[in-house]
Amino acid sequence: MTGPLRFAIVGCGRVAGNHLDAIARLPRAAIAAVCDLDAARAKACSDAFGAPWYTNYHEMLVAETIDVVSIVTPSGMHPRHAVDVMDQHGKHVVIEKPMALRLSDLDRLRDIASRTGCRIFPVYQNRYNIAADRVHAELQDRALGRVVVGTVRVRWCRPQRYYDQSAWRATWALDGGCLTNQGIHYVDLLLHLAGDVETVFAFKTTALARIEVEDTLVASLRFASGALGQIEVTTAARPDDFEAEVSLLGEKGAAIISGLASNRLTVWTPDPAMCSRCSEEIPNAYGFGHRPFYRDVVSELLDDVPHPISFVDAERAVRLVNAIYRSAEDGTPVRLDAHPASALLGRPDPELEMLYVTPPAARALRLRKEQT
Repeated sequence: MTGPLRFAIVGCGRVAGNHLDAIARLPRAAIAAVCDLDAARAKACSDAFGAPWYTNYHEMLVAETIDVVSIVTPSGMHPRHAVDVMDQHGKHVVIEKPMALRLSDLDRLRDIASRTGCRIFPVYQNRYNIAADRVHAELQDRALGRVVVGTVRVRWCRPQRYYDQSAWRATWALDGGCLTNQGIHYVDLLLHLAGDVETVFAFKTTALARIEVEDTLVASLRFASGALGQIEVTTAARPDDFEAEVSLLGEKGAAIISGLASNRLTVWTPDPAMCSRCSEEIPNAYGFGHRPFYRDVVSELLDDVPHPISFVDAERAVRLVNAIYRSAEDGTPVRLDAHPASALLGRPDPELEMLYVTPPAARALRLRKEQT
C-alpha cells in the first residue's frame, strides 16, 4: 500500500474532532470523508475539516476512495459498524473504545478481519501519555521489581444532562456504565502496566444519576502475578472531575500516574526527577494521544511496522470489564479463565439499536453496480 492513506470517520459526535485533527496533522494521511446519521453533525465536521459529508456510510464507501474507516459511533454499535465496513467494503478499521461490549462480538470481529484481510486498530490513546509510556518502558527493565499492588482510581463528574444528551448513553444495550465508558481507558492502562488479572470481586451502584447502569463501581483484583489490586470508578464526583490515577507499588519502589487523565507522573521513586520530565498539561480528558495513535496506524499500513496496541490488548480489557460486571451481578468472586460474560452488558435492545443502524442504501447499490 502506498500513501497517503485516506481516512473516513463514521460518527461525528463528542470525540470525532480529536480523530479528525490527528489525521489532518499527519503528512501521509488525508481525511477523505465524514459520515453521521445526523446531517447537521456531519456537515459541521465537513465544514471544519474540508471533507465531503454523508449520512450513509455505505454510500460514502462506494462513492469515495477510502483506505481506513474510523468507527466513532455509540459503543454498542462498534462491532456491527466495523463488520459492515470490513465485510461489505473491505476497509481497515479504527475502533474507538470499547472495541465491543459482548464477548461474542470479539470472536465475530476477529473472524471477519481474518477472512477479509482487514486490520483492526483499537483506540486506547492514554497509553501514549508521556507518563504512562515512560513508566511502561521502565517496568520492562523491572525498575520497581515485583509488583505488589496495582490500582485505578477515576473520580469524574457526569451530571444528569450528560446522560440525557443521547438515547444510547447509560444503557446496558449500547453503553454500559462508568466502568465501560469512562473507566475502561484506565483499566487498559492497569493491564498494560501490571499484567493480566486472574480473579475479580466487584460491587456497583447507581448513586446519583437517573440511569439504568452504574455510576459508581469498585472491584478487588488478584493478578496472575500474585499481586493484588483495586479499581474504583465513579462519575458521581461533585461538582467537577478530579482525577484518573493509576498506581503501582513494587518491591523496589512506587509509581503514581495521576492528573485529570493520567497525564502527570507524580511519584517515581527510582528517580524522582523523572516526574517533571514525564508530566504534561492537557486541554481535556482526551489528551494528545490520538495523534501518535494515528501515526502508528499509518506506520503499520505503509511501513509494515506493527501497531503497539493490538486486537488482543483491546480484547483483554473487554474480558476484564465483563468479568467485573459478572461478579457484581452475581455477588461472588469470578475467575477470568472461566471467560465470564456479563448478563447485562450488551443485552439486545432492537428498538434502540435501530436508531443507529445504517441500512444499505439504494444509491450505494446503484453506484456499486455502475462501477462493476
